[in-house]
Amino acid sequence: MDTIIATNGLTKIFNGKIVVNRLSLNVPRGAIFALLGGNGAGKSTTIKMLTGLLPSNDGTARILDRDCWRDAIELRHRVGYVPERPRFYDWMNVRDIGWFTAGFHKSGFETRYADLTRRFRLDPAARLKTLSKGGYAKVGLALALASDPEVLILDEPTSGLDLFIRREFLASMVELAGSGRTILLSSHGIAEVERVASHAGFMAEGQLLMAASLEELRKRIVRVRLRFEGLPPDPAQLGNVLEFETSGRLWQAVLQDPNRLALEELRDRDGVRGVEESTLNLEEMYTALLARFHRPDSAHPSSNGRASFSTPSGGHQPSDFRAHREADAPRAPFYSEEELP
Repeated sequence: MDTIIATNGLTKIFNGKIVVNRLSLNVPRGAIFALLGGNGAGKSTTIKMLTGLLPSNDGTARILDRDCWRDAIELRHRVGYVPERPRFYDWMNVRDIGWFTAGFHKSGFETRYADLTRRFRLDPAARLKTLSKGGYAKVGLALALASDPEVLILDEPTSGLDLFIRREFLASMVELAGSGRTILLSSHGIAEVERVASHAGFMAEGQLLMAASLEELRKRIVRVRLRFEGLPPDPAQLGNVLEFETSGRLWQAVLQDPNRLALEELRDRDGVRGVEESTLNLEEMYTALLARFHRPDSAHPSSNGRASFSTPSGGHQPSDFRAHREADAPRAPFYSEEELP
């Protein structure tokens, strides 16, 4: 696998607080990698280190086999970047900002920028201060793509955009990845990026909970439901338990890295009926991983995304994911009583 973006033990500390904690991930060529998590998870700080805007306190970050901090100037011509809140000279018009920015790039930038603005249906004479949020975001993307980058990094690119513009924007990412570019985008809107992502990584409180291709994630995190009589099965025998609950004769668990042999044996066990296994969407995966992360007897995952359990050192949850605590996290419904034999 040709790795384009790689971090190893990447760490950032602000005022004594660890904001990014030993982050290790690999993004292959041509991937659309979604870095997911709530506000305060460390996504934007990670991106600033990848784009050479911040030095790390420890660990390494490399893009295209170049050090993100030491080789930041060289990488600016090979990596396109759109921040969460782009800021331009708003008194300029759409055409002028392209002309101005072209002075910092190699030849061909202004021509490509003009082509992109036509494709995005932007009025070249429109002043930036008059543009909608969607139009402003398109200017940022056009500027990032005009240098013909090999890698595109987007920090919350759909924040503040309406539904139609968000979908149009994300659909364009698939086309870009198809042309050979590698894309890393951060988002707390987990459901919408699932439509386009090929890989995903989940972050909480600066730590990577898990990262893999979507195909691998769907194999490694599964939901198991069943009906039982007598004593309920012990979910700990089936894999790493992220969520578990029973209600009457109904039982369900969300498992990370399920024990396939144990699951097959479970199907033949006396008193166990209707064993069903299903996949989760990305939001359900994050909810389950976060519930485990904040459970007192749980553990923080290792940097490679595989389970490595210990007592959490953090105490607070990302503010916009407080509703995902284990006690009130949304879960798939049990069977209805009418389905029971």
